[in-house]
Amino acid sequence: MEAKLKGKAWKFGNDISTDLIAPGRLFHLRTKLPELAKHVLEDADPEFPSKVQKGDFVVAGSNFGLGSSREHAPTIIKLAGVNAVLAKSFARIFYRNGINVGLPLLICDTDRIDEGDELEVDMSAGIVKDLTKGIEIIFSPIPDVMIKILNDGGLVDHIAKYGDFKLD
Repeated sequence: MEAKLKGKAWKFGNDISTDLIAPGRLFHLRTKLPELAKHVLEDADPEFPSKVQKGDFVVAGSNFGLGSSREHAPTIIKLAGVNAVLAKSFARIFYRNGINVGLPLLICDTDRIDEGDELEVDMSAGIVKDLTKGIEIIFSPIPDVMIKILNDGGLVDHIAKYGDFKLD
């Protein structure tokens, strides 16, 4: 994964739950994650699964990923091709699960980003450039160790590669 990411913004509101990300009625697909990914966020936006392209961004308000600790929720976002999720805040368990599966979750002010805006995100520098509007949004840079975990595909892959807790 590159420290700089580029793609289109898909905008969601506050309190996007894991039920909206991974619809509970499709629980039977939890062992078929690529199939479940075809339904990602469809309860929040029925057209999203057919519109999202590899490299796009999910942009949301506060408390993204609240609700049950469905570890497959961030996994199917990643499988759908989403580069990263930008939100004002994340539910704690969702945040940990996202990093664990290798999905960048960036905490920043998303108010000025609109759906369809082209974004460029530099995770190391902590800058979101909205190329559509010509503005920059600053966020706390992702620590190098987290970028390393993300580059390795998540925590499990990182540990498989380096052994327990070798983070440098």
